Amino acid sequence: MQRWRGLEDVPGDWGRSVVTIGSYDGVHRGHQLIMGRTVRRAHELGLRSVVVTFDPHPSEVVRPGTHPPMLAAHHRRAELIEDLGVDALLILPFTREFSTLSPSDFVRTVLVDGLHAKLVVEGPNFRFGHKAAGDVDFLASLGPKYDYDLEVVDLFVRGEAGGGEPFSSTLTRRLVAEGDIEGAAEILGRPHRVEGVVVRGAQRGRELGYPTANVETLPHTAIPADGVYAGWLQVSGEAMPAAISVGSNPTFDGTERTVEAYAIDRVDLDLYGLHVGVDFLAYLRGMEKFDTIDALLVRMADDVKRARELVDAADQR
Repeated sequence: MQRWRGLEDVPGDWGRSVVTIGSYDGVHRGHQLIMGRTVRRAHELGLRSVVVTFDPHPSEVVRPGTHPPMLAAHHRRAELIEDLGVDALLILPFTREFSTLSPSDFVRTVLVDGLHAKLVVEGPNFRFGHKAAGDVDFLASLGPKYDYDLEVVDLFVRGEAGGGEPFSSTLTRRLVAEGDIEGAAEILGRPHRVEGVVVRGAQRGRELGYPTANVETLPHTAIPADGVYAGWLQVSGEAMPAAISVGSNPTFDGTERTVEAYAIDRVDLDLYGLHVGVDFLAYLRGMEKFDTIDALLVRMADDVKRARELVDAADQR
């Protein structure tokens, strides 16, 4: 997959293409449906597929300080998009100037002059241009003028018998924040992942016999609710079963919220300075303050046992 940073990176001989545009944070199942349609239609038309997204998130430019928690790091999002068979990913720097483009100027600049779109594929709620004034109806109205077609893809609906809410990044962020990481995984189509560099902490886990990787998460990461979880610690392509703690360690009167992962039965690891991922499989319990270290150790042993069982069962599916 080719990766471009700005319209100036698009090759001059790229030719016509099938395009979809969006923030696409998380690349959840609804996004996968849209991108899958984009790739399929590109193959049918003998053209190449392009996904267009933005950096930073548009809300941070339009309303500074409102950057939403992100469901996937930029490099992870690119990997997920590439796995769907997309030919090119265009990341548009979202600046204050870019945010003032009218919907018609946005279409002409990005879709027509920049990518020579023959077909545009979008979800029904796609908005674009200054103050998000453009919608799919407006996008369709410009098709005859600029010689492109538009296909609108309905998103999945979460819930039984078609009830519930359409799959969305907003819903996924809410579920993660509530600790419902199984519900989030249903939308994402995979476990929610938190990434960052392993840094030195208080090293209490090592002293207690459960050495943890203290993950300094990336800015704007969507971090699950405080509690203990089962999941995996992802290190250099290896997925290690893990018991994961999110919170401020109230037993030790901690004040800083951290994400720590204990790779089960792996007390020999030296991960300091490495970039790792933490995949959340299941919520085990809320964060608690224990009166004694012995009481904490009993609960930690039970947490590890339950985490091991859940991960083993998931790995066997």
